[in-house]
Amino acid sequence: MLASKQMRTLLRVQLRQRSTSYALSSSRCFSAMPEVAPADPRFGSGPCKKRPGYSIGEALKDSALGRSHRSKLGKDKLKLAIEESKRILKLPEGYELGIVPGSDTGAFEMAMWSVLGAKPIDAFHWESFGKGWVSDILAQLKLQDSATIHEAGYGEIPDLTKARKDADIVFTWNGTTSGVRVPNADWIADDRTGLTLCDATSAVFAMDMPWEKLDITTYSWQKVLG
Repeated sequence: MLASKQMRTLLRVQLRQRSTSYALSSSRCFSAMPEVAPADPRFGSGPCKKRPGYSIGEALKDSALGRSHRSKLGKDKLKLAIEESKRILKLPEGYELGIVPGSDTGAFEMAMWSVLGAKPIDAFHWESFGKGWVSDILAQLKLQDSATIHEAGYGEIPDLTKARKDADIVFTWNGTTSGVRVPNADWIADDRTGLTLCDATSAVFAMDMPWEKLDITTYSWQKVLG
């Protein structure tokens, strides 16, 4: 009992010391207001500037807040989002678009766990998100024997010409954290027998996507649509 009481006392002291340290460091970091502010403060998640003419009242006037996605209203909203996304993105005939939980991370994980393993893998990464996919391929899917990793540091890009047409290709179109993107999709073979898995969350709706080169593409709304 005495040891347990002493442990709780020690824990309270440690937590108090940590919170004091945090308060001091925070006061140093935020002691002055920024001298430069955005011309338009209406930013959404991503962060992306809101579209011209945006108003929250107009945007939410017929929203489905508080309703299940299984309700008729919820299903109608999802159907409209899918159909309009396919139209705006000009998806080719035969391409399907789905909305899944877990944002882009959840979507890309679903793709990797569903299709990788049957063929060799060429995985390209040059920033943190691409590195995360490589980590999953090696540590979670345990496909070390079939995966070839092509990597480059921040601000650089790997040699994309090493992509094999008989391998599944895993890559990020536009590196969210590094800002480095692939220049085009010419390095992806037209007569490939493997699949391309592209994390395009910072590219879709912002860049023209060569869909004929992309077999499985994932993205999230918050990065570009805000």
